[in-house]
Amino acid sequence: MQALVQKTYGSAEVMHIAEIVKPEIADNEVLLRVRAAGVNPADWAIMSGLPYVARPVYGLRQPKIAIRGTDVAGVVEAIGSAVTRFSVGDEVFGSAKGSYAQFAAAAEDQIARKPASLTFEGAAAVPMAGLVALQAVRDHGKVRAGQKVLINGASGGIGTFAVQIAKALGAEVTAVVSTRNVELVRAIGADHVIDYTKEDFTRSGLQYDFILDNVSNHSLSDLRRALAPTGMLVPNGGRFDKKWMASGGRIVQGKVMFRFGSQTLGNFLVKMGHEGLLALTELIDAGQVAPVLDRSFPLSETAQALDHVGAGHARGKTTIAVDTAAERRVVTLLREVA
Repeated sequence: MQALVQKTYGSAEVMHIAEIVKPEIADNEVLLRVRAAGVNPADWAIMSGLPYVARPVYGLRQPKIAIRGTDVAGVVEAIGSAVTRFSVGDEVFGSAKGSYAQFAAAAEDQIARKPASLTFEGAAAVPMAGLVALQAVRDHGKVRAGQKVLINGASGGIGTFAVQIAKALGAEVTAVVSTRNVELVRAIGADHVIDYTKEDFTRSGLQYDFILDNVSNHSLSDLRRALAPTGMLVPNGGRFDKKWMASGGRIVQGKVMFRFGSQTLGNFLVKMGHEGLLALTELIDAGQVAPVLDRSFPLSETAQALDHVGAGHARGKTTIAVDTAAERRVVTLLREVA
């Protein structure tokens, strides 16, 4: 099979397409024929080996896992002996080991059936960004009807999901974006839009019950000024320009600052899994949430897709089309001949 692999850390030039063997699956795993994969800033960070403090996890001198990508949508090709939720032929989405490939292995508890209303590329855009937004807004922020919510960086992958999830929970949502994205966030339901090139929301005098900060372009002190006395801030900016610690230093600083007063810091690590995917599917099927797709790249141009996302240019989600229609026709013909 073809896969995008890397043998060392660096920029997109370290990535290349190679022919490798299909992954073997464990008893609790399924083998997926990948139809589409999602691109996340975390994929770019691991490609780059950032932050340095995480290299004992990724691999000290080179990645332990050579194939990038986790977000996936595809068709079940084979199942392990202990798998009970899925059968061969099921269309699914979720997290896999190395989704920038024609085939990938995924644990049964890390995938769910694909929402019928979404294409494979739409479904591949959901897992990581959708679950971060869901857990930040619903689980940690405990956002409820009537609350005032602000999403800083509302036009990105996580931000677009967060706006829609907060609206589905009945909140009054303010989205902070650049000029070119004002209409985008209005279209997905934002009640108010702040163009950060013209206005600084931390100096407006308005306060919010919950702030999700996907950008980290304001000091924690400024963000606290925009937070209601009993409000919660979830800092989610990756800050991979800080090569050693990324956003780790900011979180440590926040833990110290938020020890005093009744405001809350809601930092967390996203939990990927079947239950969260089902919750997102319910919102999608109800028409309350939909992925915002920026652009799609073929598997052969995945390195460019990683650069696009890493540079912060994406509006919504960027995806990889792995199994194209032409490829599927070839596969079908080969099977008929066989």
